[in-house]
Amino acid sequence: MSKLNTQFVSAVTGILMAFVIALPASAQTPAIADTQAVHAKGVGILPPPLLPGVPLPGPAPDTDLYTTYSFYGPEYISWVVCGSTSQTEGCYDSGNLGPFGHSGAIIESSEAVSGNTVTRNVYVVDDASGGGTGVTLYVYQKTDVVTSSFDTTTITLTNTVPLPLTGGANVVTYMAANSGYLFIGTNLSQEAVRVQKTGLSTASIGGFSPPLNVSSITANKYGYVTVNFGSAGNPGGFYAFGPNGSAVEDGGGNDNVVDTTNAISIANLAANGGSENSASRMQIRSKKPILQGAAGH
Repeated sequence: MSKLNTQFVSAVTGILMAFVIALPASAQTPAIADTQAVHAKGVGILPPPLLPGVPLPGPAPDTDLYTTYSFYGPEYISWVVCGSTSQTEGCYDSGNLGPFGHSGAIIESSEAVSGNTVTRNVYVVDDASGGGTGVTLYVYQKTDVVTSSFDTTTITLTNTVPLPLTGGANVVTYMAANSGYLFIGTNLSQEAVRVQKTGLSTASIGGFSPPLNVSSITANKYGYVTVNFGSAGNPGGFYAFGPNGSAVEDGGGNDNVVDTTNAISIANLAANGGSENSASRMQIRSKKPILQGAAGH
């Protein structure tokens, strides 16, 4: 290697090392207490979900197909796959998830594509496990094999995770998610739970004095999530989380984020309390220390 090339490689290496050293470390937040989930049926079944804004190499094979879910009594969730392939249209497959003590909430993950096969997770919260007051997260693997004329769908249970929440036959369950985490709570629980999709470890969220129950959980397309506590007639409180699952804000009152596909309304917010005076939140802080005596300051 020439002397010039050697100098160039050394310079690039130095720049890369300086960049790595300059990366900020992740901060811990007292709003979350980590615990390890118990996996009754194995460990993670999918690669990490696709990050928001990262396009697939082409249209997914199931782009023109959709799955509907119906709460079929408290014990089951029924599903039907409909839409069209390149040569046919209609409804192709169906089935049931369960039985549950009481099916409280359901959400899908982002898809993973391999050839004509599309795989994703389906998460269901049983908020009356065994007919009692326990809460359990059920993790299913949903696989669609799409041909020019048909979609063969299978949904298989892969994990169950007990959650430290209070349930019951008449409980209201809240759930939202971003690419890496699920956020789950019930209106009888004074804490919510954050579940990491990879590995299914759990962490408790919240805690107010005096105690307040969970009243809503919302998420937006950028991966921000808010968990609200309290109800109408009290000041309430909230925690906000970023795309990486870390807490970014907390305060009094209730605040929600909104996405581009599903509205929020009083119907699905359980009449939670209003926001605190926003003036107390209007503060700008520098992300890096400002050098004293620098020009312009």
